[in-house]
Amino acid sequence: MTQPLLSLQGLTKAYPGVVANDAVSFDIGAGEVHALLGENGAGKSTLVKMIYGLVKPDSGRMVLRGQAYAPSEPRQARADGIAMVFQHFSLFDALNVSENIALGMENPPPMRDLAERIRAVSETYGLPLDPFRTVGDLSAGERQRVEIIRCLLQDPKLLIMDEPTSVLTPQEVDILFQTLQKLRAEGTSILYISHKLEEIRTLCDHATILRLGRNVGECIPAETSARDMAEMMVGTALQTPARADRDLGPVALEISDLSVPAPSAFGTALKAVNLSVRKGEILGIGGVAGNGQDELLSVLSGETPTAAAAVQMHGEAIGHLGPVARRHLGLLAAPEERLGHAAAPDMSLTENAMLTAAARKGLVQKGFLKWGLATEFAEKVIASFDVRTPGPQNAARSLSGGNLQKFVIGREVLQQPDVLVVNQPTWGVDAAAAAAIRQSLLDLAAAGAAIVCISQDLDELMEIADRFAALNEGRLTAPRPTAGLSVDEIGLMMGGAHGMEVAHV
Repeated sequence: MTQPLLSLQGLTKAYPGVVANDAVSFDIGAGEVHALLGENGAGKSTLVKMIYGLVKPDSGRMVLRGQAYAPSEPRQARADGIAMVFQHFSLFDALNVSENIALGMENPPPMRDLAERIRAVSETYGLPLDPFRTVGDLSAGERQRVEIIRCLLQDPKLLIMDEPTSVLTPQEVDILFQTLQKLRAEGTSILYISHKLEEIRTLCDHATILRLGRNVGECIPAETSARDMAEMMVGTALQTPARADRDLGPVALEISDLSVPAPSAFGTALKAVNLSVRKGEILGIGGVAGNGQDELLSVLSGETPTAAAAVQMHGEAIGHLGPVARRHLGLLAAPEERLGHAAAPDMSLTENAMLTAAARKGLVQKGFLKWGLATEFAEKVIASFDVRTPGPQNAARSLSGGNLQKFVIGREVLQQPDVLVVNQPTWGVDAAAAAAIRQSLLDLAAAGAAIVCISQDLDELMEIADRFAALNEGRLTAPRPTAGLSVDEIGLMMGGAHGMEVAHV
């Protein structure tokens, strides 16, 4: 048999109260796209951090190209031919593409030479980039290109990619896959992490499945259904969200001809936005990251005040009210940035429950905080949404991204809002958790709540939304019923087909 490029042999890493990786072993072949699958908290992030030199294993060993491999830091991993594109971009908005890439190099060449290399490599791999464009002016897809080109300039033998398509339109996903297939043909190995199982089936040669830190099996994705892979990840049958027939009530939330200036040099201005959502309805809003999603949620949540009449709830002008006053009225919001915006990193889950649920759950009486009730509410969220944590006393930052996402969404859903606005509700969560979150939104709508769901996951919007609108550069298209809309049509709307009226069929 051909010698694997990288062999992991019994890698184990434990933290207080949890074994993140338990004797994990598998091989990655040369020129192979290898998927690493697992539900949230399964140990994927810890494993790739060990490969990349960010974490040192407690036991076990790695063998790279037949030689013992134990990187003490990412610099050493890069020198040994391993590069990584993280889920969260690490770019400086005020610098241009070349300057950002130079910051990640040990000995960058003169800027003019580097710009030429960036142009050449980006064109070779079908990811064209202008090296002198300011990063703050780039779309999310273009920013990801910067991260990928930064890695490709290192001529890596193994490229690790963590959720690479979460910010891309369908058309951009196609371009990325063409690039990865070209790299594979040239002999580069790719370790690919994604919760989008149909992508795994299309792209990957082999898959390793982690569950609770252990390798529980491998498969050939092209020969395995998405449902079977999901059930291998969770160890039980996967429940598909079920839509119940709903009678829509009167308009619960409405925005009329709203224009708001950009909050910063690299923010997005909202331009003549109109929308309405009725009781019992889910309005889906699609768009590539950076096209006004955060700004829209900020207006709806009350973080950005507007003229009073610009935002109305049950016919009452609320544009001038802040977030606390809107929560008293029953309008709740869950922003995209879970660590730092939706949750305070160093506060416990109980404290984070108190921060947003005090008004709706009666956690404050005559100025005194009812910590017992807050703890009970946090425990209910943890149990109802299967949040993997030792308990409500743990800090928010101690949770994996997906488990914190489940806590944030559960905290808002269990307050039984009249109107709920969510941005990226299933970002970074596994298939089973995503199904549970979507079902909770469907159940909330069935109980009469009006929901605005902002998401870059088109499959998600098609599955749960009654109507769909696309947000691009701060403009919102007129909502249309999701029934009959094709993914291609939606992708074009999201990608910036300004003024395009998608033909009704």
